[in-house]
Amino acid sequence: MDTVQSTLGQVNIASVIIFFAFVAITLAITYWAAKKTKTTSEFYAADRSISGFQNGLALSGDYMSAASFLGIAGMVSLKGYDGLIYSIGFLVGWPLVMFLIAEPLRNLGKFTFADVVAYRLKQKPVRIASSIGSLMTIVFYLIAQMVGAGSLVNILFGFPYEYAVIIVGIVMIAYVLFGGMLATTWVQIIKAVLLLSGATFLVIMTLAQFGMNPITLFEQAAIKYGDAVLSPGGFVTNPWDAISLGIALILGTAGLPHILMRFFTVPDAKQARKSVFVATGFIGYFYILTFFIGFGAMVLVGQDTVSSFDKGGNMAALLLAEFVGGQFFLGFIAAVAFATILAVVAGLTLSGASTLSHDLYVNVIKKGKTDEVGEVKVARIATLIIGALAISLGLIFKGQNVAFMVGLAFAIAASANFPSLLLSIIWKKFTTKGAVASIITGSTLAVILIILSPTVWVDIFHNPEAIFGLKNPAIISMTASFAIGIIVSLLTTENDAADKFEDEKLRTYLGIGAE
Repeated sequence: MDTVQSTLGQVNIASVIIFFAFVAITLAITYWAAKKTKTTSEFYAADRSISGFQNGLALSGDYMSAASFLGIAGMVSLKGYDGLIYSIGFLVGWPLVMFLIAEPLRNLGKFTFADVVAYRLKQKPVRIASSIGSLMTIVFYLIAQMVGAGSLVNILFGFPYEYAVIIVGIVMIAYVLFGGMLATTWVQIIKAVLLLSGATFLVIMTLAQFGMNPITLFEQAAIKYGDAVLSPGGFVTNPWDAISLGIALILGTAGLPHILMRFFTVPDAKQARKSVFVATGFIGYFYILTFFIGFGAMVLVGQDTVSSFDKGGNMAALLLAEFVGGQFFLGFIAAVAFATILAVVAGLTLSGASTLSHDLYVNVIKKGKTDEVGEVKVARIATLIIGALAISLGLIFKGQNVAFMVGLAFAIAASANFPSLLLSIIWKKFTTKGAVASIITGSTLAVILIILSPTVWVDIFHNPEAIFGLKNPAIISMTASFAIGIIVSLLTTENDAADKFEDEKLRTYLGIGAE
C-alpha cells in the first residue's frame, strides 16, 4: 500500500485566491465585451473578428475539458498504456474537422451548424430535427460538466456541492448573457493558456524526479507494476468496443455544436482552417502531457493512493501536483481545473442559446422575420433558460454517476449531427426527409443503446447482464444514421435541393456569397 499523504479535501487558500482572481479578470473582460455586443453577429459570432490563431486557442480551451485533464491522467495512472486510446481518439478527430468540415462550415453557415444542413433543404423540419440533436448533445455534456464541477470543488476546496454548482452557473451566465461570443472566446483563451502552462510545469517537475529522462519514468513504472502497463489490452478488451469508442471520439468531434459554432467567429475559410491547425497542435501537445502526468502519478503517488481518493483515478494529476510542488502548486492546478469547467460550460450555454433563439425562434417560429434587437433579446432570454437548466440539472443529478454522459454526448454528436452535416455538404441527392430521418434515427438509437449497455444497464441500474453488449453505441447508431439518411433520400425526390447543389458547391469551395 502506498503511503503518500495529501491535503485534498481541505480548504486550500492558494486555490481560492487563484480561482477568484481568474473570475475577477474574466468578468472584467466580460464588462469590456458587453460594450461591443449589440447585434446578432456580435452576440453569436463576435462579429467574425477573431483571428485564426486566437480561435485555435479558444477551440482548444473549449475542447480540453476537466474530464480530459483529470480523467485521462487518472486513467493512465491506473491502466497505463490503454489510457492513451482516449487521448488519440480525442485528438485524431481534429484533422477530419480540418479537411472535411471547417471550410464548408464557415462558407455555408451563419451562426449554427443547422444553417449548413438546412442551406438547400426545407428550413422548418431540418432546423427542428437539428435542434433536437444539438440540444441533446449540449444537455448531456452540460450535466456531466455541472456534476463534475460540484464534485470537484467539494474535494478541492472542501465547501458544499450546491455552492459550486450555483457559482459555476451564475458566472457562466454572466459571461454569455453580457459578453456573448467575444467574452466566451477570451475566457476560453485565458483558460487554455493557464491549462497548458500548468500541465507543462507539472510535467517538467515530474521529469525532474527522473533526471529529465522520460525513458527512466516508464522503466520505473514497468519495475513497479509490471510490463503490462506499457502494453495495450489492460482496459479495452473487446475490439468492437475499441472501434465503437474510436468512432464516437473521432467523428463526434466533428458534430459537437459548441465546437462547430466557433468556426463562425473568424473572417473567412482560410482563418477557419488555420484555427483548426492551431487547435490540433495545442490539443495534441496537451494530450501528450496527460500521458506523462498519468505515468508520473502511477510511479510517484502510487496506484493505491490514487484510487483511494477516487476509484476512477480523477485526482491523479492533483495528487501528483502536490507531491512534486507542494500545496501552492496543488492550489494552482486545482484552480485551473475549476476554471476549465467554467470555460467549457460557457461555450455549451452559448451554443444551446443559439439553437433556441436562432434555429427555433427566428427560423421556425418567426420564419426568419425578426429584427436584430429582437433576436439578441431572445438570445439573452435563451441564455438565462439554458443557464437555469444547467444549474437545476447539476443539483438534480447530485451524487449520480454521470461519467457515461460525456460518452453519450459524443455518441449523439457522431450519430445525429455528423452524418446529416457531411451528407448535406457532399451529396447532391440528400433530401429534407433523409436529413430528418438520419438525425432522429442517430439520436434516439444512441440514447436507447447506451441505456441498454453495460455502462447504464449494469453499472447504474445494477442488472446482472446488459441487453446491448457494447459500452459505446456509435458503431451501430452512426452506421444506422448514415444508412437511413441515404435510403430515405433515395426513396424521396427533392428537385429544388438537387438544383441548388451546384450553387452550394461554389459557396462551399470558393466562398462566393459567404457572410
